[in-house]
Amino acid sequence: MFQFGFNMFHEMTRPFIMTYRCFSVSMMPGNERQDVERGGKIIMPPSALELLTRLNIEYPMIFKLTNKKTKRITHCGVLEFVADEGYVYLPHWMMANLVLEEGALIQIESVSLPVATFSKFQPLSEDFLDITNPKAVLENCLRNFSCLTTGDVIAIKYNSKVYELCVLETQPGNAVIIIECDMNVEFAPPVGYKEEDHITRGEGSSEVTGMEEDPATMMPEPDGFVAFSGEGNRLDGKKKKLISESDSEPQASNSRQPYVRGIPDYDYVIGTLRFIRNSRPVSAKEETPPEEPFQAFKGEGFTLRTSKPKN
Repeated sequence: MFQFGFNMFHEMTRPFIMTYRCFSVSMMPGNERQDVERGGKIIMPPSALELLTRLNIEYPMIFKLTNKKTKRITHCGVLEFVADEGYVYLPHWMMANLVLEEGALIQIESVSLPVATFSKFQPLSEDFLDITNPKAVLENCLRNFSCLTTGDVIAIKYNSKVYELCVLETQPGNAVIIIECDMNVEFAPPVGYKEEDHITRGEGSSEVTGMEEDPATMMPEPDGFVAFSGEGNRLDGKKKKLISESDSEPQASNSRQPYVRGIPDYDYVIGTLRFIRNSRPVSAKEETPPEEPFQAFKGEGFTLRTSKPKN
């Protein structure tokens, strides 16, 4: 005898296809949502969540956005379901990619994408070269993205500055998921970048660094009495021999204090000031009595003759 249950066959997943009016995040009521502008996720209405749960949609939720007027397509994730009914809110850079205006209609469809293995980006400005570790910066910014689409121009923010990057290539498909994946990243030269200009700038900077002044020449000259610093004269009236410049250079350097390179404080904490004071008490041996000022003819005299004793 056979028993049939409702869980005998897996429920077929049905696609989610809806049309909404889209607005940029700046038009969303309430506080400013910078977290939406920095990523690749949108805000949808609560009714969309109810429909998605009934349709048994796979997680993570990935959607394809289509502008039917311009035939522009991109992909995104969802951040929250708190938008007004019939509205969705998109980042500004996503609306620019889809060539959408405020209040335009957009079609949203649930899709399943492959996991990313490779991606290539091209900065749209040479200022991106000023970042010391661009891969680490990009990895940190892509945490706010769910997927990438070839041809999109994404915007990332670093040090209060927005950098735009064009997605030139993604593998294994034109649209990929970047959630919990091991993805290789490459960068193409920025738009308008010229190797010759970069080389000349590098040579110019190396010349400037190579012309640094010797620290020994910046040491202060000694004050007060300096031994053997005067000039001598011959008794026979002849002129003394001229000293060559090569012989005079070390004498000039010897007249200055020797340069001693300091040791950096490896325990320094940014934002703190440390005042170093000599708290060691002065020992009795180190205490020197104050010297009396010199006074002329204040000494004692002695006679060569011995005085006869008086009877």
